[in-house]
Amino acid sequence: MSFNIYLVRHGQTILNRYNRMQGWCDSPLTPKGMQDGHMAGHHLSHINFAHAFHSDTTRAEKTCHFLLQENVASPELPEPAELPAFREQSYGYYEGSDSDQAWLMIGASHGCRSFHEMAAKYSMDDTKDFTKEADPFHNAENAKEYWKRVDAGFDYLKSIARDGDNILVVSHGTTIRSIAARFDSNVDQTVGPKNGSVTKLAMDRDDVKVDYFNQVDDDAKY
Repeated sequence: MSFNIYLVRHGQTILNRYNRMQGWCDSPLTPKGMQDGHMAGHHLSHINFAHAFHSDTTRAEKTCHFLLQENVASPELPEPAELPAFREQSYGYYEGSDSDQAWLMIGASHGCRSFHEMAAKYSMDDTKDFTKEADPFHNAENAKEYWKRVDAGFDYLKSIARDGDNILVVSHGTTIRSIAARFDSNVDQTVGPKNGSVTKLAMDRDDVKVDYFNQVDDDAKY
């Protein structure tokens, strides 16, 4: 059995605009964020979705709503549902912090001054482990905790998918980047997906292929 998952990053939020850490905490979409949702919807307007999901954050739910307003190919699509498994990584103590300052504190003991440097030098899983280590409360998710819930999400999608289905999942930047890097070593993990971007996974039983990552161009093939 094979099916496709379209991972869309939520639209820009207030915390995105101010370059602040936003994992399990939430903030409203900006006007640009609403446009991001409609942009993604325009790009995927021709896709007949069998299911639509969003994480349990308002930013993902609202983006999913704006996206589906543009879709003309899914007349029998059920109401979009929450899928908490595809929530963003938890940054624990660093939630809401200035991103540049937080990543300096997390990466300094590993010879890195930014997330970009860490992603270039280490794996995405390493960055998760480093974040939990640096968190004075140790509430941030490490790689083991993170993948336990995300893998449960994939297992759920596999349990409901039928052959040939297209499934929409509105998720988050680090989550989409982590998934893409996990299944395709050619994905540049130093590049984060843009707000409203589309990443497509082709699922064939336990085989996962990243068809494309972080796609936003109007003239691209979706």
